[in-house]
Amino acid sequence: MWKVYKANHYIQGVLISKHKTEAAARKKAKEEIKFSYTVKEESKKEILIWLEDKERMPVGIIVKNTGT
Repeated sequence: MWKVYKANHYIQGVLISKHKTEAAARKKAKEEIKFSYTVKEESKKEILIWLEDKERMPVGIIVKNTGT
């Protein structure tokens, strides 16, 4: 399950939505969050897609837990 979070006081702040596919999560993030860059990080436990503004500051994150 892909989860889209919008930053407030914390980077992983407000849960905006949950999706079955990465494409759907990215589409929702594009509608709800103003960002210019994405950075994808993969590990055994999770996949993170950082959403960054023009100054490369995190404004949101897309998360998928993959492991135990």
